[in-house]
Amino acid sequence: MEIQSISKNVRVSPTKVRDMARRMRGMPVDQALQMTTVSERKAGFYLGKTLKSAIANAENNADLAVETLRVKEARVDLGPRMKRFWPRARGMVSRIEKKMCHVKIVLTDEQ
Repeated sequence: MEIQSISKNVRVSPTKVRDMARRMRGMPVDQALQMTTVSERKAGFYLGKTLKSAIANAENNADLAVETLRVKEARVDLGPRMKRFWPRARGMVSRIEKKMCHVKIVLTDEQ
């Protein structure tokens, strides 16, 4: 059985989250949760938050034991961008795009 959780419009660039998400794939849930809590990166906070939500979904909605769960998929997709402007010389501006991402974590109880 597969359980998923999605966090949308997370205010972190997707490239900063993807490397940690790649390391989570295939891990047991307790190791993945420990990795996110120990990490000092902002990506660890949001991945941990989504992982905790997926664990709660597995416990409450599907009555699965947490000890048997593994991270099947941890995917980070590009979200919307906030457009901002930075003043430059001679009355010009430079465009700044603040990126957001969508984080999806899928847990499974199969080996």
